[in-house]
Amino acid sequence: MRTVTYFFIFLNLSLAVFEEPAVYPLPFLVTSLIEVLCLLVFFGRLTHFAKVTLRNVFWKDTKNICIMVAILLSLTDLAIYGVLRMYNMRSIRWSRIVRPIFLINFAESRQIRRAFRSIRNTLPEITYVFLLFMFSLLMFSLMALKLFGERNLQTAEGLPYFKNYLEIVFDLYVLVTTANSPDVMMPAFDFSSWYALFFIAFVIVNTYIFMSLFLAVVYNNYKKHLKVMFGGVNCD
Repeated sequence: MRTVTYFFIFLNLSLAVFEEPAVYPLPFLVTSLIEVLCLLVFFGRLTHFAKVTLRNVFWKDTKNICIMVAILLSLTDLAIYGVLRMYNMRSIRWSRIVRPIFLINFAESRQIRRAFRSIRNTLPEITYVFLLFMFSLLMFSLMALKLFGERNLQTAEGLPYFKNYLEIVFDLYVLVTTANSPDVMMPAFDFSSWYALFFIAFVIVNTYIFMSLFLAVVYNNYKKHLKVMFGGVNCD
């Protein structure tokens, strides 16, 4: 039963690859029939739990309630989407976001729930590091606006360079991943090579220092909560 449950959970999650907008599109009738089959299996598994569990225990378990709500939401969304599709009206399958609930809340997924619970307990403790990172990003963006915004610089496409504060925040956020490096700094570098120091300082502070600090805090807190959950067992 565990293998069958995991198979249909995987099948249900993989439907996102074949539904619109899809990587490998399949007809709506095919994907909807597969989804209904998966939901029927989940409902059958839930019914089995109800048969072998005391009624008051079953209804007090939030995992069972979550699965039941997810099944109802998925069926409702599927029906609405199908009706709108019949009338050639564009819609969005908003119930896709509830599909991971099946992976987390079934009884067979105890280890996944433990990992998920550790991640959830870790989030409040990394908030301070994240806020510091966001403060640094916003301050560097403000400095970039003051440094480059009044110099009428343009990008290679002829667009204004670092004129809008929110666009600067986004560009520098992408620079943390180095995905737009060195393109984002070239208009300023062409104007004066000294402006490269600003971007070097930004990368050192945010990419190398804050990202390393962020990773260390996440890892240490996750490991701490995992040790507590497993009763002090060494999780290294």
